[in-house]
Amino acid sequence: MHRNPWTPWRTAIGWACRLAALWLFCTAHLHAKLVQEVIKVPVTVSNAWGKVIQQEIVVTLYVDDTSPRPAPIAVINHGRAPKPEQRASFGRATSITNARWLASMGFLVVVPTRVGYGVSGGEDVEDTGNCSTKNYPPGYEAAAAQTLQVLDVVRQRPDVHPDRTLVMGQSFGGTTAITLASKNLPGVLAAINFAGGGGGNPETQPQQPCGTPQLKSLFARYGKTSRTPTLWIYTENDQWMGPTYPRQWFDAFVAEGGVGEFVLYPPNGQDGHSLFTQAPEVWRPKVLQFLLTNGYPALKPPDQEK
Repeated sequence: MHRNPWTPWRTAIGWACRLAALWLFCTAHLHAKLVQEVIKVPVTVSNAWGKVIQQEIVVTLYVDDTSPRPAPIAVINHGRAPKPEQRASFGRATSITNARWLASMGFLVVVPTRVGYGVSGGEDVEDTGNCSTKNYPPGYEAAAAQTLQVLDVVRQRPDVHPDRTLVMGQSFGGTTAITLASKNLPGVLAAINFAGGGGGNPETQPQQPCGTPQLKSLFARYGKTSRTPTLWIYTENDQWMGPTYPRQWFDAFVAEGGVGEFVLYPPNGQDGHSLFTQAPEVWRPKVLQFLLTNGYPALKPPDQEK
């Protein structure tokens, strides 16, 4: 049988090319770097009593330096501690673990530290009143207004895609995401609510948040105008919101025309309210699926890129 004398060389060259490609691939991932930038953004916001506050807030940005540009935007809004001293000592919102995950999939991640918290300081513009007399809409409007003003600044960057924005948040920030979804903002493709609600306090009233009828009315009102796809994520042992009320809020939202999907995960840890930060491996597959079908069809999680 005739044997081509070039075959061994071709095989060797083929393997060399494969190894070179693998080396380049691995080198690119080894050199991938999460770049952090901290900026200050001037905001104007009103509290529930009509007082107007103007000040700067601190905003942390994250981007993977190997990701394509322009990048879609993902905003993460933090929650709200019940005690003033906890809000004052909040520091700077970073959400680093989940920001890194989103950045690795190509997002420029935006994490505001809102007025009244940590390094931003200022008055408590998100106060919604006493437990027996809750007035929720102004508090969430204040958080939403700050988010919009931050987006106005970030969207001026040449390295972002202003029309491909995701808004998400945890607890108070989760409800803020639904507040933003209700506005049907141009360029906001989807909203994700992690354990959203209000008036919860596991120390004094576990699983019994204040003003549950007001919250149901709030979400129903949001449903009347919201047509942005939303994902609502809760756990059975959420000590702030409980397992029952969130489903009622979601049903009220959808009954009025809101677009969304509700997921209730089994108990997680001692308090599932912090699922967003304490067990991201639980919810990430669902969130990825949601994003793939709602404006981000080309996303790949890091473990699929290896």
